[in-house]
Amino acid sequence: MSSTETQLESRRTGAWASNLLWAIGRFLLIGAITFLGLLAVTFFIGRVIPIDPALAIVGDRAPAHVVERVREEYGLNLPIYQQFVIYIKDALQGNFGNSVLTTNPVMTDIRRVFPATMELATFGTLIGALFGVPLGVLAAVKRGSIIDQIVRIIGLIGYSVPIFWLGLLALLVFYAKLGWTSGPGRIDVVYEYTFTPITGFYLLDAILQRNWDAFWNIFSFIILPASLLGYFSLAYISRMTRSFMLNELEQEYIVAARAKGLSETRIIWGHALRNAAVPLVTVIALSYAGLLEGSVLTETVFSWPGLGMYITNSLQNADMNAVLGGTIIIGTVFVAINLLSDVLYRALDPRTRAR
Repeated sequence: MSSTETQLESRRTGAWASNLLWAIGRFLLIGAITFLGLLAVTFFIGRVIPIDPALAIVGDRAPAHVVERVREEYGLNLPIYQQFVIYIKDALQGNFGNSVLTTNPVMTDIRRVFPATMELATFGTLIGALFGVPLGVLAAVKRGSIIDQIVRIIGLIGYSVPIFWLGLLALLVFYAKLGWTSGPGRIDVVYEYTFTPITGFYLLDAILQRNWDAFWNIFSFIILPASLLGYFSLAYISRMTRSFMLNELEQEYIVAARAKGLSETRIIWGHALRNAAVPLVTVIALSYAGLLEGSVLTETVFSWPGLGMYITNSLQNADMNAVLGGTIIIGTVFVAINLLSDVLYRALDPRTRAR
C-alpha cells in the first residue's frame, strides 16, 4: 500500500471514529433529556394520583400531627417545583425512598428482584432469536408459499393473543394436565437450603455451584414463562427478519452471486443474512428491552419474583415509592438499550464509516 493510500485510509478511519464519537455524545444527550422527561412524568403521576404519600407511609389512622411531621420530613409540604428538584437529586443518587410494603429502601428491593426479570427476559430473547431468525429467513426465501403464510400466521398470533391468557393456557396444559414443567414460582422450596444465590441469576448460580439438581429444577420453572416471552419475541424478530431478507434478496449483489454460480445456501446465509444482521442487532436489542419492560403480566401469571411482580404487589398496596422507582428503572434500562443499539448499528454498519 502506497503512502497516499495509507493517508487516505487513516483519514477515513479518523473521520469514522470522529463521527462515532459525535453520535455517542448525541445519544448520551438524548438519553439524558429522555431520563429527565421520565423523571418528570413519574413525579407528576405520583403527585396527581389520589394517594397521599404521607398517609401511605403512616397509615390513614395516624394522628394529624404525625402525618404533618412526615410531610415535613419528606419535604411534602414544600412547593411542587422544590419537591421536583429534590426528587431529581434523590433519583440521580439512586434514592427512591423506602418501600411501605417491605420497609426496605426501594433500590435495595430492586437490586434483589431485577436479576430474576433479566434472567427471564434474557432466556426469552434467546429463544426468540434462535427460532425467529431462521423462520424469518425461511419465510423470505419461500415468499408467497404455504411456509411463508404459516410463519406470518405464527407472528400474527404472537401479536394478537393476550399474554396473560396464553400464560394461563400454558399452565393448564403443560403443568396441570401433562406435568411437563413446574408451576408458578422460581425454585422448589426443598432447594432453599442447598442452593445459595450468588449473582441473582439462578441458572448461572447453579452452574457455578455445580448443583445440577437445582439447575434442572430451576430450568423446569423458567422454561414455560421464558418460552411464552420467547414466542412474542419470535413474532417480532421473524417479521423483521423476513422484511430485511426480502430487501437484501432484491439487491444486485445477489444477482451477481447467482451469476457466479454460488450455491443458494451460501448466498442466503453467507451474504444476504450477513448484511441483514446489522439491523437485526437493533431489532433483537429492542426486543430484549421490550421483554424487560413488558414482563409484568407474565411474572404475575407465573408468580415469578421479578421486578414486574414487585411493581404489581406494590401498586396493589399503594406503595408508590416502589411503583415509581421500579418504573424509572425499567424506563432507564429501555432508553439505555435503545441508545446502545443505535451506537452498535453505527459501529457495525460499514456504510456509516464513509460518512
